[in-house]
Amino acid sequence: MKIEQIYTGCLAQGAYYIESNGEVAIIDPLRETEQYVEKAKKENAKIKYIFETHFHADFVSGHVDLAKKTGATIIFGPGATTNYDAYITKDNEVIELGNIRIKVLHTPGHTLESSTFLLIDENGDNHAIFSGDTLFLGDVGRPDLAIKSDLTKEDLAAMLYDSLRNKIIPLEDHLIVYPAHGAGSACGKNLSKETVGVLGEQKATNYALRANMSKEEFVKEVLDGIPPPPQYFAKNAMMNKFGYDSFDTVLKKGDVELTPEEFETIANQEHALILDVRSEKDFVKGHIPNSIFIGLEGGFAPWVGALIHDLKQPILLVTPENKSKEAVTRLSRVGYDNTLGFLKGGLEAWKAAGKDVDTLESISAEELANRVRKTNDLNILDVRKNGEYQSMHLEIDGVKNLPLDFINENMNQINKSETYHIHCAGGYRSVIAASILKARGFNNLVNIEGGFNLLKDTDIPISNFVCPSTL
Repeated sequence: MKIEQIYTGCLAQGAYYIESNGEVAIIDPLRETEQYVEKAKKENAKIKYIFETHFHADFVSGHVDLAKKTGATIIFGPGATTNYDAYITKDNEVIELGNIRIKVLHTPGHTLESSTFLLIDENGDNHAIFSGDTLFLGDVGRPDLAIKSDLTKEDLAAMLYDSLRNKIIPLEDHLIVYPAHGAGSACGKNLSKETVGVLGEQKATNYALRANMSKEEFVKEVLDGIPPPPQYFAKNAMMNKFGYDSFDTVLKKGDVELTPEEFETIANQEHALILDVRSEKDFVKGHIPNSIFIGLEGGFAPWVGALIHDLKQPILLVTPENKSKEAVTRLSRVGYDNTLGFLKGGLEAWKAAGKDVDTLESISAEELANRVRKTNDLNILDVRKNGEYQSMHLEIDGVKNLPLDFINENMNQINKSETYHIHCAGGYRSVIAASILKARGFNNLVNIEGGFNLLKDTDIPISNFVCPSTL
């Protein structure tokens, strides 16, 4: 028996490769599936099953493509309905894989079809659980992503309480826990940085598994502090439920080099969004006017999902050298399948063609401190999350918290005729925010390099208190 976690940091997501006696099961695969096909081929094994713990909301799974490529059967837990061929299991049903077995434990709460897969080894002993978004290390899945007209988040939280106590807690302490996500995922509140754990440790430390916890207490605690879900979550869940275009087709269409002239023509004809995925420092120095910055080296896919509201939006890319395929791939992971090409030669080719280039004023934390010393009449936008702001922020007049997550909805809170100094924690989010505001006609913007991490070391007064929420 072989178990391998295939973890993708930018999504904080774990897929799993399980092999026994030449037969393979993949759990919660990524959108690009060739890695699983190649791995099975290398092991001289055949992919027989694709297990989906639930209809994922934070990424587009590769289950449909992988089934078409390999002939493997897609398996969901009870209650799932799909527009493609899938085997819908019953609670406690056992699926044989080589010399091992996988038992389906229906654990609704995160979503109605959510299931945990219990792996039983060659000796007939319970070995591990693949818990999806039912149980994380340090947390549990948020119960507000599968609401129907007749179900509230409180209803789903109550279901999750029952699932944990009736299906998970009775299992043996030695079981390995393989969750679908780790720290950084928006599917929970306080996930551990660890990506593999032990059930006994979770029973002892995870607040949601606390002994003598009433259902009412659980519902209150699990819902406390949950921010609104990112707008793309429901759209990704629908793609996972109803199917999507082949990843190979998406990549072929999107990973196409374009001359500056072709790039500009397509941008105008297709009303394409120009997405610059280079570093924030490169973007500040020079970029195509009205382009949006979301760098590959940050939380790229989740920020794209949070800020670009139309999955069908035509997108043109400005990328670092040899990064176009990666950019198209990572866009597709969250359902953005309408990439139309990338700028051949990058910004240097654009400038060489005589095209206009814009810049973003950017100053150091100390320079902002100097400006504050001269006048207290500055507009400062702190684009960190509200919890970050509440925990510690600049305590001077003119500071406003405008979280990047919802900047599109809250742009009416600021004035185009004013000058704004923008900061986040380290400098990535502030450039994203500035690029969005510039594209909307806010021209008097100043980015603060290094963000609050450096600002707090200046003599600008700081408000510092413990925030009750960690979000």
